[in-house]
Amino acid sequence: MHESREPSWWEIVRDALRGRHIDYTTAPINRAVVMLAIPMVMEMIMESIFAVVDVFWVAHLGANAVATVGLTESMLTIVYTVAMGTGIGAMALVARRVGEKNEEEASRTAVQAILLSVILAVIVGVIGGSQASNLLRLMGATPEVVDTGWKFTAVMLGANFTVFLLFVINAVFRGAGDAAIAMRVLWMGNFLNIALGPCFIFGLGPFPQLGVTGAAVATNIGRGTAVLIQLYTLTRGHSRIRVTRAQLGFDPKLMMNVLRLSGSTMLQIFINTSSYIAIVRLISTFGSAALAGYTIGIRMILFALLPSWGLSNAAATLVGQNLGAKEPDRAEKAVWQAVRYNMLFLGSISVIFVLGAHQLVAQFTSEPEVARHAVACLRIVAAGFIFYAVGMVITQSFNGAGDTWTPTMINLFIFWIFEIPLAYVLSHSTSLGAYGIFSALAIAFSILAVVSGVIFRRGKWKKKQV
Repeated sequence: MHESREPSWWEIVRDALRGRHIDYTTAPINRAVVMLAIPMVMEMIMESIFAVVDVFWVAHLGANAVATVGLTESMLTIVYTVAMGTGIGAMALVARRVGEKNEEEASRTAVQAILLSVILAVIVGVIGGSQASNLLRLMGATPEVVDTGWKFTAVMLGANFTVFLLFVINAVFRGAGDAAIAMRVLWMGNFLNIALGPCFIFGLGPFPQLGVTGAAVATNIGRGTAVLIQLYTLTRGHSRIRVTRAQLGFDPKLMMNVLRLSGSTMLQIFINTSSYIAIVRLISTFGSAALAGYTIGIRMILFALLPSWGLSNAAATLVGQNLGAKEPDRAEKAVWQAVRYNMLFLGSISVIFVLGAHQLVAQFTSEPEVARHAVACLRIVAAGFIFYAVGMVITQSFNGAGDTWTPTMINLFIFWIFEIPLAYVLSHSTSLGAYGIFSALAIAFSILAVVSGVIFRRGKWKKKQV
């Protein structure tokens, strides 16, 4: 229906949360970015809340329970990497097909991504579920931790299909432009998890007291319920794409196309994640106070970056759909609009961190030496936020175009070949000490913005066929 006026900002926000359907290849770019970004940002915020609440309940069970969760989560990082990589590949392909107005092929792509996820999850589940105790020992768990937590690990790894399907199907929704559905599904799953966690952990009411294993049971009930809602939504036509009985079955060629895009994004995520491990290893050489300060600072930084990932995912969807609609210039304009919004957001966060670092850190520690390093981490790293705002949107936009190798190579160059050696030199060959590592992070953000921006301007991503 033709609208006689442009909707207000409040109406756009309301429509974004409700999931109102618009054509992202023709709608005003500002509106398209906001309509996609808001539910994606809300989705990220809910995920961060869940992580904090889950650890809060488990912490009441003692150090062995917390250690079990920590060791298991470190193993699940591999699962998350593979699931996120598969999701990004699926998102890029679905967005391109939706932009081409080929919803039949978009649905077939979704089916193959789901089947691929099930295959990968079964492999991980059989190995991880049956070898939980041995895996915990391999990770350095004490006999007490193994005795206390092997069931938790077995449940989390054995039922990892809930992680795979939740990540991948939500990526399908995002690629189709149904970001509000992805948001609501994740909120429902995490709400159940948060509500059931203490019930199964402590045995409240009719629930059995399962201790730390109860946290795993609650998590998988929540995620599993979310997956059922996802599948119902896909098969009942409540999203932009609908999966029918005729589309079920293996399509090896299409599945390999999903796997091809997913493989490079898995490597991309691994490069990024492993670089943080290397940075932690460098900081640990300066003592526990420096490491504790960095841990506090980086946790706040990562929390602040979550909304930016929502904006970056919105840009990726717009790129994929507009390239499918043969509108490469519009795709580029959408990216730069998302960059402007992200610079405004992270620039504001940067000011808050620089000016309010002492007050923020005081909420987490009262130890002067730890606080000194945490404040320095916040202020120095935040100085590069405005550059990272550019780099993170552009690199994710390459993924949306299906050009997954470009951001993989950028990440390898920036975070391993440049950032880590620079961090070592600044921290060990100058008087900066641990501050040199923080400086290397901020400098790497700046280089990321320049390198990704130059490559993006060349426009080869516009010609990528997927």
